[in-house]
Amino acid sequence: MTDLALHGGTPVRGEPWPAWPPPLDDAQRRLLLEVAQSGRWGATQGPHCGRLAERFAALCGTPHAVALGNGTLALFVALKALGVRPGDEVIVPAYTFVACATSVVLAGAVPVVVDVDPSHLHLDPAAVEAAITPRTTALMPVHLAGSPADMTALLRLAHEHGLAVVEDCAQAHGALYDGRSVGGLGDAGTFSFQSSKAMTAGEGGLVVCRDPEVYQRLWSLCNVGRRIGGAWYEHPEVGWNLRLTELQAALLLPWLDRLDTEIDRREAFAARVTALLEEADIGASVVPQPPGTTRDSRHLLMIRFDRPLTTDEAGFVVEAASAEGVPLDNGYPPLGELAAVRKSGARVEPYPHAAEASRQVFWLRQQIMMADPAEAADVVAALSKVLTALRTWPR
Repeated sequence: MTDLALHGGTPVRGEPWPAWPPPLDDAQRRLLLEVAQSGRWGATQGPHCGRLAERFAALCGTPHAVALGNGTLALFVALKALGVRPGDEVIVPAYTFVACATSVVLAGAVPVVVDVDPSHLHLDPAAVEAAITPRTTALMPVHLAGSPADMTALLRLAHEHGLAVVEDCAQAHGALYDGRSVGGLGDAGTFSFQSSKAMTAGEGGLVVCRDPEVYQRLWSLCNVGRRIGGAWYEHPEVGWNLRLTELQAALLLPWLDRLDTEIDRREAFAARVTALLEEADIGASVVPQPPGTTRDSRHLLMIRFDRPLTTDEAGFVVEAASAEGVPLDNGYPPLGELAAVRKSGARVEPYPHAAEASRQVFWLRQQIMMADPAEAADVVAALSKVLTALRTWPR
């Protein structure tokens, strides 16, 4: 262990990884300045929020979209617009961010936490089917880490049981399933523009849908209960001001022109890491994509160690890898173990696969994958050092 940078050795990498978010491009600078100088900063004052919604809907192959304040609110309004009511049950995966459960609670419904597939860690159709009750009204597939969930099986279940499908695409801007864009596969698809996401304005969100009536309800929920084409002070429904701003839209609109290039760049880096790990045979591998994946947007690269680790071992891995110049994250704890979820009255089904993933899977963030694929060798070299040291840890 003496060669570990953590213990005074030379780190694998001394150079910084690409910054995230990337520096502003010229198009973003021009549009931001235009909006800032205009004084029309609110969504009801300028054209850019509407343009963003229109272009994003086209990206997802849907006719409608609404831009709003963040991804959690996007999930909430999607559920409300699809008719989820207090007391209804909404199925969510056990390996995901807390907002999947708390957005359900915000809608007055009950999160039902079910396990994930042991291989690719997305929502397990068999676990979903076992968890359906007469109170179940919706399910929420999460396109984890940028790869699409197994939508064919999940959509079949939804059709058989009359369930709405809300796709959580917060990590999957531009991902494709069976040649189709995520977000346009279910009844509604939600996106996040939070700081870590593949498109970011610091915060922000968006919902896409196909049904014009669902769109009208989404729009009303985000626009203080107004109706499209109605009078300014006419409020026929209950709604909130959840709108995005023109300044945020100015950051996001030009990003749509470079999103494909950035995805290709991350995919090339991820492919190189995958190949090098297979060659090195060091006890770690990249989590595979679900069946049907056409394009993985690679928000994260999930790396699975060959055995589950203790809390102390996982802490050592994160600290040692960071010292080598390759920062790793622990990833999600099982959703059903979070106090907020337990206190919410959620129904938590057994989640052995999510529990194992929380002890075995580490994340490589997307900014690292923005580097040249040749630099993937640093990731594998650092993992090799850390895993070798782990075999004799602690000492």
